[in-house]
Amino acid sequence: MPPAKKRTRSYDSVKIRAAVLAQFGHVRDAVLALPAEALDGPTRLGAWTVRDLAAHLAWMVDSVPQLLAAPEPAKQELALLDWPFATSAAAERIDEHTRGLDSADLAGLYGRTAEAYEQVPAAAADTRLLPVSLGAMTLADFLVTRTVELVVHTDDLNAATGLEIPYDRQALAACTRLLADALAAKAPGGAVEVRVPPFAVVQCVEGPRHTRGTPPNVVETDPLTWVRLATGRAAWATELDAARVRASGERADLAGLLPLMG
Repeated sequence: MPPAKKRTRSYDSVKIRAAVLAQFGHVRDAVLALPAEALDGPTRLGAWTVRDLAAHLAWMVDSVPQLLAAPEPAKQELALLDWPFATSAAAERIDEHTRGLDSADLAGLYGRTAEAYEQVPAAAADTRLLPVSLGAMTLADFLVTRTVELVVHTDDLNAATGLEIPYDRQALAACTRLLADALAAKAPGGAVEVRVPPFAVVQCVEGPRHTRGTPPNVVETDPLTWVRLATGRAAWATELDAARVRASGERADLAGLLPLMG
């Protein structure tokens, strides 16, 4: 796991909490409107069906009240920028747990999940530690990871069903920024400027640091393309050829650094 640099970006906890609920609401509306046969359709996530994916999304949100109800760990073990790199180690456990979820009544599952999340007290401290399986995290950091889970898997649902589930702007922004910061942590430096307008700009890769004027090495793309690249849903060469990524400069090839999480 690459060592995370000291966290420099802050997130508005109130907005992040609302964004998680808003994005889950978009997913809930879309999933519950699907015909039964569509729920048994395939996804790009291996053997997972649409129903499996829908249940997994509910679990990702329900984990917030569940972990808050558990005893608080003694010390923080996982920083926010470490989280993207730690997820691959839990892939098998996540798959097993998802397959074991009761997804027969998605309407009931989604209703209970939304109700439990809405009852999370606003007074719960951002610094409250949660016993996440990957290592104890603060509530504030864990909520930011929920935006990544929701945005990434909303995109998976759209790809599987042909739906156009919308993205809450704050959720998409937080997801984009965390994954951009993770790139900067994985490849620290100032030789390449990565732009994901309107949400993120980071510098990365060892080499001469740019200080003024037009940077010699620039990568620019849109938020969803960046999310797909960072999570292995899209390939660098494919997105470059399709002009969804624009890269200029001899160092502006990020193929060897992606994906950041799988």
